[in-house]
Amino acid sequence: MIKVERTYPAPPSLEIESKKPNGKYNCDDVVEQLAHDFNNKCYICGMDDLQDPQVEHLLPHKGGKYPERKYNWDNLFLSCGHCNSVKTQKRYDQDIIDCCKDDPEKYIDFYLENKDVHVIAKDPNNYMAVNTAQLVTDVFTLKSPKMREFKSRKRKNELTYEMIGLYDALELYKLDKNDTTKQAIILLLKRKSRFAEFKRSYMRLHKDEYPEFIQYLK
Repeated sequence: MIKVERTYPAPPSLEIESKKPNGKYNCDDVVEQLAHDFNNKCYICGMDDLQDPQVEHLLPHKGGKYPERKYNWDNLFLSCGHCNSVKTQKRYDQDIIDCCKDDPEKYIDFYLENKDVHVIAKDPNNYMAVNTAQLVTDVFTLKSPKMREFKSRKRKNELTYEMIGLYDALELYKLDKNDTTKQAIILLLKRKSRFAEFKRSYMRLHKDEYPEFIQYLK
């Protein structure tokens, strides 16, 4: 989960659809604007070029119980089908960081160590950070049912591949600190990069080794 800059005004269809008995909150203009704002990445796992993009409610509207949430632009997020299904667990109905308003990196560290995903709240007493960290952990590690395990493993494999790309670039940079390699690393650290939160956490952990890149994590 990475900080996202949501654009305004809201897609026009939301106001139109909200006046209908069975209006939709996922019209084309909504999907397109979310894809733009979220860099076509799922806001939970960080996968990009989604094959199954879905419009997800940060706070559930519960089939009409909270009608004001259904068409609220600030409550709509771009998600993949896997993460959306994991988030339907009751514990994630609330107390999840709004990455359009708060920077998750201020509250959570994202690591891949020995092919294991570790998503850890910086403050164990901050329940919202702890709950959000658990949600991100779940989408990479759940083992039941079998299809969910397959999708979790796919995301962890993609994350591993992406992190290896960062490691390789850093090794090249150690051998020859040329501008081309430096720019490649900078691109990997941008928020629009896939799994950017994990790459940026890795660089913070190794800030003494690569101090020249810390400025690109702000």
